[in-house]
Amino acid sequence: MKNVGFIYDDIFLLHEMPSGHPESKDRLIAINNSLKQSDMWSKLIHTKPRKTGPQDILAVHTNAYFEKVMKFTGYYDADTYISENSVEAALYAAGAVIEAIDGCKSGNLERAFCAVRPPGHHAEANRAMGFCIFNNIAVGARHAQKSGYEKVFIIDFDVHHGNGTQHIFEEDPTVFYFSTHQYPHYPGTGNDSERGTGKGDGYTCNIPMHYGAGDKDFFVVFQDILPGLVNKFDPDIMLVSAGYDLHARDPLAGLRVTNEGIRNIVRGILSSKKNIPHIFSLEGGYNLTSLSESVLITLEELLYYE
Repeated sequence: MKNVGFIYDDIFLLHEMPSGHPESKDRLIAINNSLKQSDMWSKLIHTKPRKTGPQDILAVHTNAYFEKVMKFTGYYDADTYISENSVEAALYAAGAVIEAIDGCKSGNLERAFCAVRPPGHHAEANRAMGFCIFNNIAVGARHAQKSGYEKVFIIDFDVHHGNGTQHIFEEDPTVFYFSTHQYPHYPGTGNDSERGTGKGDGYTCNIPMHYGAGDKDFFVVFQDILPGLVNKFDPDIMLVSAGYDLHARDPLAGLRVTNEGIRNIVRGILSSKKNIPHIFSLEGGYNLTSLSESVLITLEELLYYE
């Protein structure tokens, strides 16, 4: 059994959304309730996130955006609502990934799951977008490099393309960004022709999935395509934007991945390079039942998959 950190704090429940918004605190409440009813709860290393400082945020976001969002409340765009405590929660969400990385660096953890909100992968360097305020995985990637993990491989299996993460690292050959997502779908980016730019050319890999794609399609990607890319890049750490809105029961998209498909995706990630840290951070997932089941499956694999 692996030493797996579960990074969570009730601060994430204080990120209040308008009534009916899909990105609600009920998502984390459902995950925690399901976990507490399982035998995995006692096997996880429960860890509190830290509050991210400006230095870590400014490693991936502009100063102008940081100063603006620190004082902002209301709808930042049509999807992204910022309440009184949202930015505080977002600072802890990014800090959860940092805490997980430091736990792996110290040897206390081998793998980790960050149960956070707001999510992060749509957040651009200069703006909030798509429910996201700060780009949690991007902040984590830069912190990982500062901590000695020179080459970072980011995997994003959310149903929506992680435009923010891609754009932040698209010129950087030290960070590989790999994404599967429904296409065409929000936010409209993620065509397979987007491969990075400049020195980062070839260090972005998008695999657009058609409406209705399911377990077999994802099995091919995560068992046949991903391992070769990981082997060639040879990363020191793997960070995962874990969006469970690719599930067949999710209301916000049209992929058909089942629980078994989720298990195969996680196994594909863990087997693509062993003996390096694997850190998953929650992104989407809006059907409370499938979200909870998917997170439990992920944690089961993190604990027991060798």
